[in-house]
Amino acid sequence: MGFVHRAVPPVLLSCLLLAGCSSGSQPGSAASEKGGAPAAGPSGTGASAEAAKIPVGPGPQTTYTVQKQPAAGSCRYRYEKGEPLEDLACTPGATSPAVTQATLGSTICRRGGYTKGIRPPESVTGPEKRANTASYGYTGRLGDAEYDHLISLELGGDPNDARNLWVEPPDPGHKTGSGVNNLKDPVESKLHTAVCSGKVPLRAAQQAIVTDWTTALSKLGLA
Repeated sequence: MGFVHRAVPPVLLSCLLLAGCSSGSQPGSAASEKGGAPAAGPSGTGASAEAAKIPVGPGPQTTYTVQKQPAAGSCRYRYEKGEPLEDLACTPGATSPAVTQATLGSTICRRGGYTKGIRPPESVTGPEKRANTASYGYTGRLGDAEYDHLISLELGGDPNDARNLWVEPPDPGHKTGSGVNNLKDPVESKLHTAVCSGKVPLRAAQQAIVTDWTTALSKLGLA
């Protein structure tokens, strides 16, 4: 899910989960540090789960800063049955090293919630969203587009890595001016429930959402 903008409390607790806020590589990761070369996933429709690599982002930061976005016009939406998908070269996804299969109980599956305390403020995400519209060439109403975490926070996505955020256009048939209401959101919620109940491994859920969120549930036997 993308941003519901609100004031953000200190994220020191999240930082402590990172063992000093350092990041480590996951198996199959193409980059282990935000400063390293971003991993480019395959472009085009039908990219396989095995091919779409998930780089590891820096995780929750103690101080969020506006992140540089891809160059204007460099990203292209893909579409499946009219639903918008990200450009895997621009938005390959990035995960927080605080969230692993071993830490589910203390992070995304913990009682009381996880995402509220790690969302960057609108002062950061607002400029990022506006810049990302130029990256993707989005020309629709800004209020109808979601600045979306490709791998949602509730699935361990990185909160503010540019590789994990994109301006997601509204669904087909969306009424202009009615605000954000994307069909990707309930998919993320179902995947979160499946991960926390032990039905689906965290890594599999992350990979499925990166490859094609419209088929993620069916590929994991949840549809």
